[in-house]
Amino acid sequence: MNGFENRVKGFEAKYRVDQENEFKVIARRNRLLGVWAAEQMGMSGDAVGSYAKEVVESDFIKPGEDDVVEKVLADFGDKGIAIDETALRKKMDELRTVAREQLS
Repeated sequence: MNGFENRVKGFEAKYRVDQENEFKVIARRNRLLGVWAAEQMGMSGDAVGSYAKEVVESDFIKPGEDDVVEKVLADFGDKGIAIDETALRKKMDELRTVAREQLS
């Protein structure tokens, strides 16, 4: 192997690690969002953990985070909690930062 091939393999390995880390950050963010949303809806105890798990699993429905946003907005709507998409996405951004800090 020459130097160029080593660099390519190094970049590929770094990309793979970065993607795995990003997946973990998003999953943690979704769990934190689920806990926060459950508390906003008045849940407690095991219901909080169950709901957080539902939110994490909802992210596997389709690519991107729209499925998570749709779930939480729908659940808030069912409970009569007023929140708009912009506010929810802002909260998701805040929790993403928290998740990244927790995982570093």
